[in-house]
Amino acid sequence: MFGNSLPALLALSLLGAAPPAPAERAAASKDIAAACGERDGWSDPAPPAFIHGRSWYVGTCGITVVLVETSDGLVLIDTGPVEAAPHVLANIKALGFDPRQVKWVLMTHEHFDHVGGMAEVLRATGAKLLTGAGAAEVMRTGKPAADDPQGSWLADSPMEPVKVSRILPHRGKLSVGDTRFTIYQNATHSPGSTSWSWRSCEAGRCLTIALADSNSTISTGDYHFSDHPERVEAAREGLRVMERLPCDLMLTPHPGQSDLLERLSGTAPLAAPNACVAYSASGSMRLADRLAKEAEAK
Repeated sequence: MFGNSLPALLALSLLGAAPPAPAERAAASKDIAAACGERDGWSDPAPPAFIHGRSWYVGTCGITVVLVETSDGLVLIDTGPVEAAPHVLANIKALGFDPRQVKWVLMTHEHFDHVGGMAEVLRATGAKLLTGAGAAEVMRTGKPAADDPQGSWLADSPMEPVKVSRILPHRGKLSVGDTRFTIYQNATHSPGSTSWSWRSCEAGRCLTIALADSNSTISTGDYHFSDHPERVEAAREGLRVMERLPCDLMLTPHPGQSDLLERLSGTAPLAAPNACVAYSASGSMRLADRLAKEAEAK
């Protein structure tokens, strides 16, 4: 695969990870932002793109899906909506990987735009699904949580129920080969919202990648956050968790939340100091504005 001598391979292993093979790099888009252009739909096709180390973007123009290669198979985070599942699988193949190498599928939050394609992806890969405690029942039933602020909208698009193979607590860890993934419960956007972090090494430089879940507090129907103080406190605590994430390189569930496509294309810095701190602060400001507007309307 690498065409390197044994000493070179040993040197790479000491750095913590081997770089992507030339064929895999060639298959990845060098300008995913231009490929998507003005398209940002959840199912709008996007080419795969290289992130860092052994991590890849395999989602759409509007939904982030991440593929991580480990020494013991692949890990996928999110699937996009059901319409995007075939495209995600095609992107995995375009990078030269067999989807059947996916051992685990992880997830950010239990909404159909991010995990509606879960059942199809699990069937195609034979992988196991791992969730946080707050999302498990929604994935098992396909029905939104009763306390989800977007429940009235989500009920119109139920998901196909799937088997949950493992549930992790806050700060729980999943080790797959040489890579360890840490889950963080941050119920800001939904009751089951979670973020993830993992270590990524390339050419002697190691970073911690954080896939920080959505920082927005939005609702549908006649839901008012001010009528649900427990939900407001859960959202605030979730933002505090995201603020403290190990976060050398931040990814977000919607690429537009963090100019991710531009950063993957090299037109903006890929990694920025305090990215998760600023992301959390932005969410806090929007929540405060939402509560203020609700108070004015009473």
